Amino acid sequence: MPVKTWLCQNNRIDLTRTRVMGIVNVTPDSFSDGGQWFDPGRAVAHGLRLAAEGADILDIGGVSTRPGAGEVEEAEELRRVLPVIEGLARQTGVPLSVDTSRASVARAVIEAGACIVNDVARFDGDAEMAVVVRETGAGVVLTHSRTSHDDTQYADVVEEVKAALETALAYARAQGIAEEVCVIDPGLGFAKTTAQNVALLRRLDDLIGVAPVLIGASRKRFIGELVAHGVPAVQEIGGRASPRADRAEAAQRLGGSIGAAVWCALRGAAIVRVHDVKETVEALRIVSAIEG
Repeated sequence: MPVKTWLCQNNRIDLTRTRVMGIVNVTPDSFSDGGQWFDPGRAVAHGLRLAAEGADILDIGGVSTRPGAGEVEEAEELRRVLPVIEGLARQTGVPLSVDTSRASVARAVIEAGACIVNDVARFDGDAEMAVVVRETGAGVVLTHSRTSHDDTQYADVVEEVKAALETALAYARAQGIAEEVCVIDPGLGFAKTTAQNVALLRRLDDLIGVAPVLIGASRKRFIGELVAHGVPAVQEIGGRASPRADRAEAAQRLGGSIGAAVWCALRGAAIVRVHDVKETVEALRIVSAIEG
């Protein structure tokens, strides 16, 4: 059975109930809120607001992972995230995560006060990332993705994602990384169609049996497509919206995002990564109260 406590340096995060990870995008081009928190002072204030709303973890990212996003130099990524991590670490005790695939960035922000690495490349992007996680004792999120967002051919998306995440966990163990520091993320929206995202959510139990699972469905395009078209039509949905159009629509996806978060909590997800912390926390409190 998956571990129920996530070890992140000196933090022991209880995963017996679903935790809420609040998103702080320090980018000009993220799909939902690009540019809103690009200023470090605004980003810190936003993070503190999310903490006050009930976020259990804050995830700070300096590079957009949306399809078509441009490359960001390491120095620029550090310039974006370091002051935000430093500011939040001084003002809140909420565990801080950095959304990066660069080992050098991960090490720098851990020294500045972060205790979790959210690695969308699951150790494939930078050979030194596993060394940083092992040496610092940071928690790590291993996310399924592919080199190209357009590579959506799977014989069975659930089985292939599960196998890739199991391989990443095996590699972590071989590198001397404890099982208790690892969380997995199926990477909804990363090289997956709407129908494939739905399949992963329907069969969430298959992944929860492997390790604690983090789900990042918040405001993603497939949420809007499901709201607009419903499940029977998802196989037929295609194309890609422009970044500006996607950002405009993303802010309207609150109801669908909360629906996904509630579903994941009821199925046993350890963490939901969200933009709208207050509303999600309230929804999960109702779920908890009804479950008893």
